[in-house]
Amino acid sequence: MHALSIPTWIIHVSSVIEWLAATWLVWTYGEVSGDRVWRVFSYAMLPSLVGALSACTWHFFDNTPSLDWLVTVQASMTVLGNCTLCAAAWWIWRSSQKKPN
Repeated sequence: MHALSIPTWIIHVSSVIEWLAATWLVWTYGEVSGDRVWRVFSYAMLPSLVGALSACTWHFFDNTPSLDWLVTVQASMTVLGNCTLCAAAWWIWRSSQKKPN
């Protein structure tokens, strides 16, 4: 656990907690509004969470070389998360265009 300083750990952990809270809030908004595209958006947020957890796990174990595969998982999940979030955002935009004002 010595790979990162305490302030850096605080930022890493709080970012994961914030992302979890944001995912839950988006899901809740989807339920309250009855608009399922927001629930889809919350699912689209999950790959980014997996990437963040992969990075935190690797750092927790002092960046040990035996866990280098976690770096690949983190990078892959970041790319996948960016793509899923882009697609979900497009879907939200598209669904808003279909609704009458």
